Amino acid sequence: MTLSKPKKAAILVIAALLFAGFVTASDAFFQIRKNFTIFSEVIQEVNELYVVEVDPERTIRRGINAMLETLDPYTVLIDESQTQDIDLISTGSYAGVGIEVGARNGELVVIAPIEGYSAHRQGVRAGDVIVSVNGISATELSPDDLNMQMRGQIGSEVVLVVRRFGISDKLTFTLERERIEVRNIDWFGMADEAEGIAFIMLSRFGQNAASEMRRAIEELEETYTVNGLILDLRNNPGGLLIEAVRVADLFLPENEPVVHTRGRAPQTRQLYSTSNPSFFGDRPVVVLQNHGSASSSEIVSGALQDHDRAVIMGQRSFGKGLVQIIRPISYGLALKITTSKYFIPSGRYIQSVDYNGEADTDLPQHFETAGGRPVVQRTGIDPDIEAEQHAETMLEIELHRGSHFFQFANEFMASDPTMPEPGQDDDRVMEAFREYLNNADFSYATASQQRVKDLRDQLRADYGDEAGPLKGFLAELESDLEAKRLRELDEVREAILREIYLELSARVDGTALRMKTSVQLDPLVTRAIALINDTGAYTQILSAP
Repeated sequence: MTLSKPKKAAILVIAALLFAGFVTASDAFFQIRKNFTIFSEVIQEVNELYVVEVDPERTIRRGINAMLETLDPYTVLIDESQTQDIDLISTGSYAGVGIEVGARNGELVVIAPIEGYSAHRQGVRAGDVIVSVNGISATELSPDDLNMQMRGQIGSEVVLVVRRFGISDKLTFTLERERIEVRNIDWFGMADEAEGIAFIMLSRFGQNAASEMRRAIEELEETYTVNGLILDLRNNPGGLLIEAVRVADLFLPENEPVVHTRGRAPQTRQLYSTSNPSFFGDRPVVVLQNHGSASSSEIVSGALQDHDRAVIMGQRSFGKGLVQIIRPISYGLALKITTSKYFIPSGRYIQSVDYNGEADTDLPQHFETAGGRPVVQRTGIDPDIEAEQHAETMLEIELHRGSHFFQFANEFMASDPTMPEPGQDDDRVMEAFREYLNNADFSYATASQQRVKDLRDQLRADYGDEAGPLKGFLAELESDLEAKRLRELDEVREAILREIYLELSARVDGTALRMKTSVQLDPLVTRAIALINDTGAYTQILSAP
């Protein structure tokens, strides 16, 4: 049989492609074998001839870790003790201080403090840049290394130093390790019982997160008429991708795309879609997010935004668009490795940091939702309604760092165990707090006051006790700054009262009342309730222009 010219050409092209693939693969295997041999010979020579005895395992592990650091902060070797911690987390608890960390712009940052634990109680905040932990510079640690430094024996201490935007001085926190109970839902209940608006605070995407959400809604529907839902994903660092898909499935129709993962290996290229009719129907949903909402949180908020199913309210999310899996390897170790990027239904890729120098510059920056609303590809998910969080003053930072809200609540409830009513009892509570601060000899210096003090000290060194020609000016400035400092307690009255009521409610009925009080006094929740109650405004936001 004689082949036609087109068929011959096709066979030659296919053969060339197969040969090219074989050569490329062979070349890669050759490079691996070659460098394995070099590495083996180097470590053998060092082990036998180096001037002092070396620890082969430590040396090789450092080499492996250095190799993985060239990839991204999330691809790491997990040793035996860490694999045990992963198992512990999957079962529901671990010993730590209660913070989630991630990488941003080459720095380690606090993604989210866990409500109610040591870091949160002392005032560590989402967005804090970690400088050091236990005396070890954060520049020497990966996110997983830092998490391991946070964990240890219950009752032992962790010294954490952070930088906070707008605060010139570094902040040092001495945190106590305690048993951290890992929950998917921190609290659920009715945000507005009269209007039938439910609230669910989903803190992570662990095993059964979606089924827990479904059960929470069903439980509320047994007692109340549920006309709408506020889903709070603020400070939710993410978790299992499949649970994010299942959570989105509760709100979207059947067979709708949720997320598309794309990697080099065929098994990493997968489209995840909904598999059930919408459990929540078409009732209105508002999703709350902030800079601490990452990974699976962004899959849910991005999918609901792209399908015009929910209004996203708050701040731009963290921007983690990478997927990791854990692969067991020899000797009880495991490799956590980034295997793919993920893309939400509109096609947007929301990763904030390009670790591999292969930015998707060819991707368009402007996309549309299913209903035709314009959305922009950025580092994270942009909210439909932007609402910045309250920026803490130095006064609030010092009150947290000194655990004064905590101590005041103990003293207040010891003298009167009745929970004061927010709004009605504000003046009485505030007056009692002022008295507590006076008795505790609480004092602090604002950043401006500290700078003036430093300047006075320098001038005194240069000019003597009179502080030179600026003596009168400095005295007047110090007087003005002190007057402003004394007014600060009134200026941040609402924020201080909220922290006091949270601590008091925890004394009355533990976490449950604390979380309920947190929702009741949250200005963003109040804004979300108003939006759901305004059908016209809600519909307009989700409609194409």
